[in-house]
Amino acid sequence: MGGPRGHRGWIAGDPGRKLTVGLPGRLTNASLFLLLAAAFATGWLAFELSGQRAQAVLWLHAAAGVAIVLLVPWKSLVARRGLRRNRDLRWASVVLAAGIAISIVFGFLHSAGHPDVGYLTAMDFHVGAALCLIPFLVWHVVARPLRLRSTDLSRRNFIKGGLLAGIAGLAVALLPSARRATTGSFQAAYPVATQWMFDSVPQLDTGSWRLAVAGKTWTYDDLAGYSERVTAVIDCTGGWYSEQVWEGVLLERLLPNDATLHSSVNIISHTGYSRRFAIDDAGSLLLATRMAGAPLDAGHGYPVRLVVPGERGFNWVKWVVAIEVDDQPWWWQPPFPLQ
Repeated sequence: MGGPRGHRGWIAGDPGRKLTVGLPGRLTNASLFLLLAAAFATGWLAFELSGQRAQAVLWLHAAAGVAIVLLVPWKSLVARRGLRRNRDLRWASVVLAAGIAISIVFGFLHSAGHPDVGYLTAMDFHVGAALCLIPFLVWHVVARPLRLRSTDLSRRNFIKGGLLAGIAGLAVALLPSARRATTGSFQAAYPVATQWMFDSVPQLDTGSWRLAVAGKTWTYDDLAGYSERVTAVIDCTGGWYSEQVWEGVLLERLLPNDATLHSSVNIISHTGYSRRFAIDDAGSLLLATRMAGAPLDAGHGYPVRLVVPGERGFNWVKWVVAIEVDDQPWWWQPPFPLQ
C-alpha cells in the first residue's frame, strides 16, 4: 500500500497508474461517525423496545457494529498518519479508539453467548464503554472537523457504501449467535438481583415499613393479604430475562376513587429511584410481595416491588415506599433514569 491519503495501491507492472482500493480518509472518518451515531441510536432505542420492533432495531445495531469493524483497515491508515503529527491531546484519540474496541468486543461476546464476565455482564461493559466514549467522540468531531468534497458524492463511492452495508448485513446473518429473546437478552432461570446504576440493596424491616399511596398508608401485612397473580417477563437491560409468576395487589385497588381525574402515578423507591406511568395503566401494574410462591428477598425488591408487564426491567421499581398521583404527563421524565 502506498499514498495513504487516498488509500491507493499500485497496479502490478505499471507503477505509473493507481487503483483505488478503499475509501478516502475523509470518507472513512465520515462513515465511521455515521456508523457510531447509528449504533448508539439503535442501542438506545433497543433498551426501550420489546418484541419484533426491538429485533429489527437490534439487527441494525449489529450491522453498524460489523461495518465499523470492516472499516478498521482503512481507518488504521488514517490514524497512522495522524499519530505521526505532533498534535495536542493525541491521547484522547487513543482513548476513543480503545473505547470503541472495548464496546464492540463485549458486544460480540454477548451476542455469541457469553453474557457473564465476572461480577458484571458483557452488556454492562458494552454499554458502559459506549457511554464513556461520547465526550471523546464529540471532542474528536470538533477538533478534527470533517471536510467533505463534492467529488466524494460520486457513483463509485455510493457503490462502495452499498457494498459495505451489504457485507455488514450478510455478516450479521451468517455470524454465529446464541439463541436470545427479540431484545437480545438471554434467559435466566431466576431473576438476577441487580440494581439500577449505583443503588445499593436496602435492608428494610416490614414492622416499620409503610407504603404511602395518595394520602393513605398501607402496612406490609395489608398488602400481603392480597394474592392477585400476574405471569410476566422481566427483561433487564443487563442482558437477561426471566418469566415468573408474581403475586400481590393491582395498583388500581389502592388508589382513591378520584385518581382517574389525574394524569399519572409516580412510583418511588426507598432509594429515591422513581418511574412515572399513565393513570390508565394502573389496572395492569402489580405491587408484588411474592415471586414464584415465595416472599421477595432484599435483592429482588423486598418488601414490595412493581411489576410492569411488557416493559423493560428499569421500570420495575424495587423497594417501593410511596405512590403519588398528580397531573404530570407520564412521559415527563427521562427515557432512562438518571440516578
